[in-house]
Amino acid sequence: MNKAIEQANKAILCKEVPIGAVLVDNISHKIINASHNMVNLNNNASSHAEICLINEACKIKKTKFLVETSLFVTLEPCTMCAAAISEVHISRIYFGAYDEKKGSLDSIMKLYNTKNYFVPEVYGGIEEKKCSDILKNFFQKKRNR
Repeated sequence: MNKAIEQANKAILCKEVPIGAVLVDNISHKIINASHNMVNLNNNASSHAEICLINEACKIKKTKFLVETSLFVTLEPCTMCAAAISEVHISRIYFGAYDEKKGSLDSIMKLYNTKNYFVPEVYGGIEEKKCSDILKNFFQKKRNR
């Protein structure tokens, strides 16, 4: 999760909402790819950390499925990202902060409780305070400008 937090901090430098993500191979335990939000950079509201990470990881692995991988992300994925994670068959999700507004794994929608989705293992609250504080501090500074 610390690598995902590093990515979230990189996002701040890029004037992005600080969400970071890292994809790890479950067999070798090596990082496949790391990313952060690129919504402003790409001028595209769908350029969430998870989506950017998935797109690049599929290119790196030369496959449409990311089986036997684990995703570490600093914020609970939204519905769009949760659906994409399911589509590429990521095996496990470890997320930091819970998202009470748009979270779709544990907080709001619980997307994987519906039929017809590949269901990864989900673990929430990993380094929750650190991940939550990064977001809170970012938005507090933004409001105080």
